[in-house]
Amino acid sequence: MIELHCHTTCSDGSLTPTELVKEAIAQGVKALAITDHDTLAGWEEAQAAAAGHDLEIVPGVELSTVWGNRSLHILGFYPNRDAFEAPLRDRLEGRKRRAEAMVEKLEALGYPITLPEMGDGIAPGRPHIAKAMVEAGHVKTYDEAFNRFLSEGKSAYVQYEKFSAVEGVQLLRDCGAVPVWAHPFLFRGGNIPQVFEVLLKAGLMGLEVYHPTHSSGQAAILSEWCGENQLVKTGGSDYHGPSNDPAHRSISLNHFHLPLTLLDCLKEAALN
Repeated sequence: MIELHCHTTCSDGSLTPTELVKEAIAQGVKALAITDHDTLAGWEEAQAAAAGHDLEIVPGVELSTVWGNRSLHILGFYPNRDAFEAPLRDRLEGRKRRAEAMVEKLEALGYPITLPEMGDGIAPGRPHIAKAMVEAGHVKTYDEAFNRFLSEGKSAYVQYEKFSAVEGVQLLRDCGAVPVWAHPFLFRGGNIPQVFEVLLKAGLMGLEVYHPTHSSGQAAILSEWCGENQLVKTGGSDYHGPSNDPAHRSISLNHFHLPLTLLDCLKEAALN
């Protein structure tokens, strides 16, 4: 059973890499992808925690890109770290600037907060800001922070810096990774089949078919596209931990009980 989409405290998850590994082992996961937003910082800790256990750590990332001024995420599996770290640092710095801009907006609105010090390689996100707002007494819950201030279109929201989805796919390919469009049917910035065709021409190698937000019909469509275009199928719970991101709180690890054969196909794609 595999989990190919998980987050840790290195981005917007609520479990450390070690805690996530322990939870994965307890849930019977045999292969766990660490796919934090725009950072590789959790890999080593997860690999160390998994040593001696029947659990394979799959190195990954969830790259933040935009299409038509809307967020579009691309998972990348098995990137060449030496080639990827320098350009990825630019994306990480962009996340930091985005977080700072949201903090400034909140202060202008009369809700000053202080973000905690974050170590090198940690990707700040809206859950960190929501947590700071709760701690400052401006809101009572994470949900309130998102619903009133941090969700797209709200007063303190700031869009990602411009880095197109096509550029993201090409960057991942240039760094030896397998680029996979994350949760395609969550995308709201354009016609999904048309976007898919463009990303396919740019070098997309897979689709996240299995995601908690996808209906069975949507998963069937994505699976059909993969078959027609010889693409890898992936899936995962998009696990953020038992709390933190309000969009994922009810989703458990190992949500789909996906077979290891999916990982075999992913590894084969990484060699091509």
